[in-house]
Amino acid sequence: MTFHKLANFAATCAMVALMGSAAAAAEVTLKLGHLANEENIWHKAALKFAEEAAALTEGRVAVEIYPNESLGKEIDVINGMQLGTADMTITGESLQNWAPRAALLALPYAYKSLAHMDEVASGEIGQQIEAEIVDKAGIRPLTYFARGPRNLSANREITKPEDLNGFKLRVPNVPIFVSAWQAIGANPTPMAFSEVFTSLQNGTIEGQENPLALFKSGGFYEVQKVVNKTEHVRSWIYLTISERSWGKLSEADQAALLEAAKRTQAYERELFLTDETALVADLEGRGVTFVEVDQAAFAAKARDAVIGSVAEELRPMVEQIFNN
Repeated sequence: MTFHKLANFAATCAMVALMGSAAAAAEVTLKLGHLANEENIWHKAALKFAEEAAALTEGRVAVEIYPNESLGKEIDVINGMQLGTADMTITGESLQNWAPRAALLALPYAYKSLAHMDEVASGEIGQQIEAEIVDKAGIRPLTYFARGPRNLSANREITKPEDLNGFKLRVPNVPIFVSAWQAIGANPTPMAFSEVFTSLQNGTIEGQENPLALFKSGGFYEVQKVVNKTEHVRSWIYLTISERSWGKLSEADQAALLEAAKRTQAYERELFLTDETALVADLEGRGVTFVEVDQAAFAAKARDAVIGSVAEELRPMVEQIFNN
């Protein structure tokens, strides 16, 4: 274990100990599990939320953070939230398995910029998505975080759709991602995040697609040396709490958690903007090459598949986003 990792481990142990003592004194303890590691800004945002929640509820609510899928894989944690064995997570388009509108969080090639994405996420469409997640999944979004655009990593340059024919590609368990990559020409395989590194290492898959933050935190730069700048998905992700856990809180504590979430969103956005610039420099220093691609060609191949992958009643909304 390197000194840097050892220091991170020690800091995490100290934080867990502090959370444990805070939880012992709290009236309500919420378990928040997520898939990122301790260096990722989602984890830093989760710690910020825990800190704000404790302060704003005067210690009545303690939030325990479980990074690295230590509370379970993303879908397992969502199931746990519905069953009452987990309370909170950071999740996004995976919620479409329950609430179809959650597919709109991560529409390949639909959001042209961070500002465009913010406009949708915080507007009427975003409100409709959140309401359906509460209603169909039993999970309540408290706020959202921007995600860096997803890029395609490989060990070769892929600059146009023709370069992808039969390319074995890991995708998360998100139907719209599978459909889009099939339309572009790849052979997408849904797989848990925790299995990606080994699968890249042993050649089960040839590449993966993720924001740079997860590319780095997953250590994929050790086995993938080319990031092809497809920027195919700009998306957001929610900080969520189960309706079961939400219903057990007083109105005052619910209001406090919403304020904590608002503060956390502002904190995370500042980290996010700084992080995106730093990530490129960091990864280049680790031997990763960034390659420009024909994004318009990828988008043209994907568009009909993306629109066709959402529920029929959502297609006008998707077309509206594409055309905005």
